[in-house]
Amino acid sequence: MPDKLFLTTMIIVMTAIILVIFFHIIRSSRKKFYKEQVKELEVQRNQIASTPVLIELAKIEPIIKNEKMEEKYNKWQDRFTYLKDNRLNVINDMLIDLDFFVEKRDYKSCGYRIAKVEIEIYKVREAAEHLLDEIRDVTLSEEKYRTIVTKLKSKYRALNKEFQDHKQLYESMQEEIELQLENIERRFLDFEKVMESNEYSEVVHIVKALDTMIEHMDIIVTEAPDVLLMANQVIPNRMAEIERTYKEMVEKGFPLEYLNIEYNIDESKKTIEKILDKVKVLDLEGCMFDLRTMLEYYDSLFIDFEKERLSRKVYEEEKVDFAKKLEKTNQLVKDIFNQLDDIKNMYDLKDSDIEIIHEVNKILVVINDDYNKMIAKQESGSTPFSALNEEVENLTVRLKNMEDDFDKALKSLGNMYDDEVRAREQLDEIQDLLKQCKSKIHSYKLPVITDNYFVQLSEANEAIEDVISELELKPIVIKTLNTRVDTARDLVLKLYNTTNEMVKMAKLAEMALVYANRYRINRNDISKRLDDAESKFLKGDYKASLDITIETASLVDENIKIRFEELANEQ
Repeated sequence: MPDKLFLTTMIIVMTAIILVIFFHIIRSSRKKFYKEQVKELEVQRNQIASTPVLIELAKIEPIIKNEKMEEKYNKWQDRFTYLKDNRLNVINDMLIDLDFFVEKRDYKSCGYRIAKVEIEIYKVREAAEHLLDEIRDVTLSEEKYRTIVTKLKSKYRALNKEFQDHKQLYESMQEEIELQLENIERRFLDFEKVMESNEYSEVVHIVKALDTMIEHMDIIVTEAPDVLLMANQVIPNRMAEIERTYKEMVEKGFPLEYLNIEYNIDESKKTIEKILDKVKVLDLEGCMFDLRTMLEYYDSLFIDFEKERLSRKVYEEEKVDFAKKLEKTNQLVKDIFNQLDDIKNMYDLKDSDIEIIHEVNKILVVINDDYNKMIAKQESGSTPFSALNEEVENLTVRLKNMEDDFDKALKSLGNMYDDEVRAREQLDEIQDLLKQCKSKIHSYKLPVITDNYFVQLSEANEAIEDVISELELKPIVIKTLNTRVDTARDLVLKLYNTTNEMVKMAKLAEMALVYANRYRINRNDISKRLDDAESKFLKGDYKASLDITIETASLVDENIKIRFEELANEQ
């Protein structure tokens, strides 16, 4: 029991020691953290104090040559003194207070005060940097602006040389360009004077003016020769060529009024005059764009001219072809309409077949009317050939579509006529086949003609009479006629097959009996069977007679069946 108590006591003591050490470490860490924060803020405060404002102000002293500069210099000194003696001292006091709270371990207050110091340091740093930038604008002005002006002088010399080397290209602009170049040179002199007197506020305006003037002269020197060339030569020559081509084509009958060429040429001349007036005062803004637009327009006119030439050639060829097709179609439709009553009397036409023909005729009337209007436009010379070409192409497509619809109607009529002709031809063939059947049945003297022959003969004759009656009807119902012809043909073919089979069996049976009679003498059983076969033959049962005869003869002659099968295949 004492051991257990001792162990428990030791655990409690060890836990307490560990907790004390743990809290001590935490407190030490927090204190160290805030100490480092304060140290970092002191570094930032020192960086502001070491801002090279005084160094830059020292650079200003030798170049103070006027009251404005001296006034600025004094203000900058006052602002820096205020930052150093007032605002930085405020930051010092705030850091001392902050350090005191860290030592007291009042960490809740430390966080708030650190934030306030950071904000104040940020404000003072911004003020110091802004002051330094203002001073450096002056201390670095000479170097900065002289670098800029040196580049501008180099560009100016290049422009001046380009102008002097190609002076003749600038024609009436020479004097204005030279005056502008002199103005630029005077500006360079003004720059030197201002820099000498350290009037840096004026330097900015002079440098900007130089940059603008040289940029403008760059445009003038670069574009002016092209503008003058296009305005004085290229476009006038192009307009003269367009006028000449236009007159030639109009004389040849091309309707080109829709292009408004004469009006556009007058407007172009006015525009060129305005451009040349602008050129005289060195204003090239928009000039090159207007001239290029003008040139593109006149170039496009040559394409329009060529299109009209080609369209005229194509139109005249297609017009002739279309006129021939239209005349042929008009005559064909007229012929069908003239025969329509006869066709309706001859055939049992559907309402849709008649309707198609009437619709086709209406469409054809419209096409003829549009064709005549197109010819009138051509003769009046009011419509360009490109438009006429589109019209004749459209008419050709419409006529082709109409012809397709008309062909469907004609095909329906043609099929009826073809079916009638075919029915008459098949009737002749059927009647001829019936004659062959009758001739064949009489060519072999049969002891008996079976009843099925006469039944089939009667059916075939009735079917043929039905075909003849159908052909005599007006109008003819083609569907019914075709059915009658098919029926008659099937029945006659059936009769033809029956006739052939009957004659063939009769011939074979008779031949078999003649051949087998040689075996009657020696055998009574054979004689009886052959008598039975003869009896059936005389009654018209030729197939049964043949089978009995072959079976009886095979008792003596084993090969008779094979020979008669071969003979049957030859029949």
